[in-house]
Amino acid sequence: MTFTQASIDLNNASVTFPVFSGRDLSLKNAILNRTIRTNLRSDQQGLVLVSALTEVTTSIIAGERIGLIGHNGSGKSSLLRLLSRIYTPTAGSAHIKGTVASLLNVSLGLDQELTGRENLTFRLTLLGLKGDALDTLAEEIVEFSGLGAFIDLPIRTYSTGMLTRLAFGVSTAVPAQILLLDEWLSTGDEEFSAAANARLHALVDSTEILVLASHSKELIKSNCERVIWMENSRVKMDGPTDEVLHAYFG
Repeated sequence: MTFTQASIDLNNASVTFPVFSGRDLSLKNAILNRTIRTNLRSDQQGLVLVSALTEVTTSIIAGERIGLIGHNGSGKSSLLRLLSRIYTPTAGSAHIKGTVASLLNVSLGLDQELTGRENLTFRLTLLGLKGDALDTLAEEIVEFSGLGAFIDLPIRTYSTGMLTRLAFGVSTAVPAQILLLDEWLSTGDEEFSAAANARLHALVDSTEILVLASHSKELIKSNCERVIWMENSRVKMDGPTDEVLHAYFG
């Protein structure tokens, strides 16, 4: 199967959500509101809206490795959700070409009552796999996770480490043209971490576009040649890694 070359084009893309009625705003909320007023506004009906993203314009082409920085609440996660197609712009436009893998929350969507095998089969089916291809990849994930007989038990019986192994194995099983990472994934399991890191590096190497959100200066510097700095839901700076990191970290 052939794909068009991956690309991302955002043109004044904004994402806003209604929060509550301004008429019902308590004194406490009104005081708190003053501290985050740059992200809040009211419409003509008095409905308070929060701006997750405001007029974001940027283009990313195949081959680029993009770092995403900014303090908590700056808009990094919202931008990743927009790129993963979880959010759609409420204003402006977002044109995203290519298959997308979002490693934002690898455990999201797992059913606690289903077995590990049933969960991974369901996830792979959603990714479009079927027949022998699905069965082959499912067995590869089972072997990689090292869960043994536990793979046929409900995942509510799993420890945190076991659940992470399964979720990580499924989430990194299928390469995509665009890879979105919210911090570098940690398995929390020393024995498993070497294999997991090798698998993640292989996934990063095979993707056409990487967008990596992180608070780690060294992680961004070692993986990205361009950085987008988010602040108050807007792009504050977009440029070469060294220049943006110097401006952000001082």
